[in-house]
Amino acid sequence: MAEDKKKDVETRHASSGKDKKKVDDKSADVKVEKKDNVETRPAGASNASSAKEKSVKEEKGIKNLEELPEDVVKKMDKRKAEAKKLKSKKKAAKKKKKASKRVSVGKAYIKSTYNNTIVTLTDIQGNVLSWASAGIAGFRGPKKSTPYAAQIITRIAVGKAREEYGLQEVSVFIRGVGTGRESAVRALNNNGLIVTSIKDITPIPHNGCRPKKPRRV
Repeated sequence: MAEDKKKDVETRHASSGKDKKKVDDKSADVKVEKKDNVETRPAGASNASSAKEKSVKEEKGIKNLEELPEDVVKKMDKRKAEAKKLKSKKKAAKKKKKASKRVSVGKAYIKSTYNNTIVTLTDIQGNVLSWASAGIAGFRGPKKSTPYAAQIITRIAVGKAREEYGLQEVSVFIRGVGTGRESAVRALNNNGLIVTSIKDITPIPHNGCRPKKPRRV
């Protein structure tokens, strides 16, 4: 009887071992099939896809434009939100938007005074494409006439003109003797516009008006 029991235990162990082998073989076959089903991509495929995505982003954006500071962007967004609220309150008749024309060559007028700087971009006929002043960028008080403010507002005006009209070349006309003259002209070039000429049109009196009488102190 003892011998028969030993034989039964041995046969059970043998059958269980066979079952384990079958299960292992099946799992191995499944793993091999999964590996075969996986698409083999070349090493440079991921790099190529990332390069394509970058190129698409560059096409959507505009090249050679300087980035605006975060505080200026926040102020401009706030102004846009306020303008939208005002427009929503006014129930005016909707007008069809005219198709934006492409203007590659134009003029840049920089008015730089002791108190403010205003940059206006126009086409050759003088029709305004875009403009910006220190107040739009959120500058207040004596900061409005600084060279930094002139640089920022030039970036804003150039961004609008290039995005909507595709402006490329510009001839510059400067008026005034403020501190933002030179930085505004440099900013035009730094933001991707080709400056073909620079002309100073500051009005100069040729003994025109009678000067104010001197104070008696």
